[in-house]
Amino acid sequence: MDLSRVAVGAGVLALAVMALLAVLWSAQRGLLYFPDGRPVPRASSLLAGGEDVTFLTEDGLRLGGWLVPSQGPTIAAVLVCNGNAGNRSDRAPLAAALARAGFAVLLFDYRGYGGNAGDPTEEGLLRDARAAETYLRTRAGGAPVAYIGESLGAAVAVTLASERPPTALVLRSPFTSLADIGAHHYPYLPVHPALLRDTYRSIERIGAVRAPVLVIAAEHDRIVPPAFSRRLHDAAAEPKRYVLVPGADHNDRALLSGETVVAEMVRFIRDRAVGGRRPA
Repeated sequence: MDLSRVAVGAGVLALAVMALLAVLWSAQRGLLYFPDGRPVPRASSLLAGGEDVTFLTEDGLRLGGWLVPSQGPTIAAVLVCNGNAGNRSDRAPLAAALARAGFAVLLFDYRGYGGNAGDPTEEGLLRDARAAETYLRTRAGGAPVAYIGESLGAAVAVTLASERPPTALVLRSPFTSLADIGAHHYPYLPVHPALLRDTYRSIERIGAVRAPVLVIAAEHDRIVPPAFSRRLHDAAAEPKRYVLVPGADHNDRALLSGETVVAEMVRFIRDRAVGGRRPA
């Protein structure tokens, strides 16, 4: 055996692996975040009484959002943490439904989304959510504050809730960790937390959440299969509730703002806001 040739071959293989890892490292955020470049319309053009607002993050970025007043007495104020695509205008139907039910709602866009400056990262999105929560409390008039997080935004909401407990935490299509969901979709790639720039380890943080948790999953979700959402639910402390939406996929209207989903959110948040009752 020619050991020199073996050594050269091993060296070439090692370089190829290192090059692949370097490409994956540099490209992974492009596979995770999909900022929407569409202009965001004025809040009042889509939502009755909607107000265009801005607020500052701890690292000095000014973010845009919409504050939507409740229609009638305010039961609670709700912070919505978006998923990894689109912008706040996509959440207008949800905000309108919640406002009709008596909730004030803050829709906001992360850095890099909806015309905001900056580039999205895990720490950046958390800073954005902290700033949004702080702003909402200044406008909530003392009403209890609940969080709704969808998909990637559910991971943001879990971390925020572990730091700043809400009245209720609603998670739509949440996953356990980015490594878990990445390994599911890319079994041929070396998806390991040590190789990820952003990890979103909700499964490690959900146990620290001291708030009632509602998990909503779609039966046929091809992006976040319901087994991941169920695992996160099972790791949460009581009180908690799990709802599976029959026949729905990740981006179906039934899951985004359908009557069943909205009714579950409204009941769960209202029960905690007005009496602290244990969810059924």
